[in-house]
Amino acid sequence: MIQVREPMLPDAPGGEPAGGGLHGLGDATIALTEAERTSAHEEFEASARAMKSRSLDDEELLLAAELSGYRLPDRVVETLRRFRRHGNDAGVLLIRNMPTDSSIPATPSDGYLADWDELPVATFAQLAVASVVGDVIAYADEKAGRIIQDVVPVEGAAERQENSGTVYLELHTEDGFHPYKPDFITLMCLRPDHERRAETVLGSVGRVLPLLSERTRALLRRPLYRLRVSSSFGDGSTGLTTDPVPVLSGAADAPELLADFHAMEPLGNEARSALEELRTAFLASLSGAVLDVGDLLVVDNRSAIHGRSPFTARFDGTDRWLRRCFAVADIRRSRAARAPGSRVCAPLISIGLSATPAGVTPTLRIEDPA
Repeated sequence: MIQVREPMLPDAPGGEPAGGGLHGLGDATIALTEAERTSAHEEFEASARAMKSRSLDDEELLLAAELSGYRLPDRVVETLRRFRRHGNDAGVLLIRNMPTDSSIPATPSDGYLADWDELPVATFAQLAVASVVGDVIAYADEKAGRIIQDVVPVEGAAERQENSGTVYLELHTEDGFHPYKPDFITLMCLRPDHERRAETVLGSVGRVLPLLSERTRALLRRPLYRLRVSSSFGDGSTGLTTDPVPVLSGAADAPELLADFHAMEPLGNEARSALEELRTAFLASLSGAVLDVGDLLVVDNRSAIHGRSPFTARFDGTDRWLRRCFAVADIRRSRAARAPGSRVCAPLISIGLSATPAGVTPTLRIEDPA
């Protein structure tokens, strides 16, 4: 049976690492000038207007968004493409002063914007960046399969370790249990929290690796950990866990990272100690920022984990509002899991927790709730 634990809070208040505040994202930040912002606004507005009648899960619309992205300033496009191929030390890019709509509707109380056309400029701005850094992807189990998802506090869900909560959100790889998990996460801020205290926190594998003992690095490379499927992934996935997986994989000096300090179960005391050492190293080296209007964060989900400090919601239409869109480096890998022409992966209960060749029945592990 999976052990369900409370999120492991940092030792210092406010979601900060013990012994000091977060490292800033200065070296990983790029900002549009006002002239660049105005030009991008006009481009995204025109593209959105031309695609107004289409669904976001439409190849013509997504192609239009991608072409719009390549009309961003050359320095922005070059930075995004370099980040796609090589990453960076922080595992994240922050693009500031991105264009948004002149009128932002009320923060949706149920976590769903009724129609993307209510935010045409912000929608195309985010799709454009996501499409330059990768191929847009979504999941039927999560947020009703929406291509762009609204990350807002929902009344009655404040204590959940989900995007609808307001409590400290534990550091995690996004959808790490999924066979086609996102390689990149984009988060665009439309409205910050009232007190400007909700910090998006990030930990990079490149920064923690030198802090780990040789024994811990070796243990983290062994399949000694299982991941529980997130409760945000729909009722059909409740109780599913992965087969044992490693936390670190790939190149010794630049490994890929798969970690979740709320939903990951170590298989044995040695594995648990290694995971605790990893968490301690992350808390000593976290970076992050309080996102403001027009901030667009791109997280490399292969080399960085992220979380969020707690904040207070009023549930009055003025609460913090981020929008989230995922991308992968190669959309073709997931063809068997998607309907033709769609970027939305089928429910996990039908495709399984590991990528399987065509004609092979996927295996699912369903834990005994007792």
